Amino acid sequence: RTTEKPIPLNNIADAEAFVSGAEVAVIGFFQDPQSPEAEQFGLAAGQVPEVPFGLSSSAAVLSHYGASANTVALFRTVDNDRRDLDMNNREVDAKKLTRFVRINELRLVTEYDPVTAIGVMQSSVQFNLLLITDKMSPKHPERMRKFRAAAELYKGKILFILLDSNLKSNERVLSYFQLKKSQLPALAVFHTPDDEHDVLAVDEISVDRVQDFCNSFLQ
Repeated sequence: RTTEKPIPLNNIADAEAFVSGAEVAVIGFFQDPQSPEAEQFGLAAGQVPEVPFGLSSSAAVLSHYGASANTVALFRTVDNDRRDLDMNNREVDAKKLTRFVRINELRLVTEYDPVTAIGVMQSSVQFNLLLITDKMSPKHPERMRKFRAAAELYKGKILFILLDSNLKSNERVLSYFQLKKSQLPALAVFHTPDDEHDVLAVDEISVDRVQDFCNSFLQ
């Protein structure tokens, strides 16, 4: 799917509805929607079809968001944060823009990989909760449903992260938490400033179980 087009946002109400309607939303603020920068923005929109891209040339919208022309802003609800990218630098192309979105697109539950890890590290939220599990398991969809439901309760306090135990690149995370595959699925909670952490092997995920684990660690 590389035909995604940025949605035109002609007024403040449209822009606000666009931002609030998604976990992650990207707006390109361009005085000239035909500019080379806007063209690169359109190409990036096609590369990341699961993230909505909007484009605004309205002076009122730019002023409302305190954005200068040729700026791309990424909005995310998980920690009520915004990240800006200045496209006046001619070296910013669709590839760099796509990477900017991939790094910063933290969601209610973010799947961990080398790119999203950068965004997780840069988040202002200092607590991370990992669900370390086998994504291929038939129980995975139900586990994720409950994990997501728990994530809703800790928006802005804890980042919820899915870590697929099948990926070779994730093996070092397992060893950091001193976990063997036979002990999975497991929950691991982590406080980034001081590396304080706790681990809980769980047969089944439930919202109550996740809450108890998070609350005892936060206390």
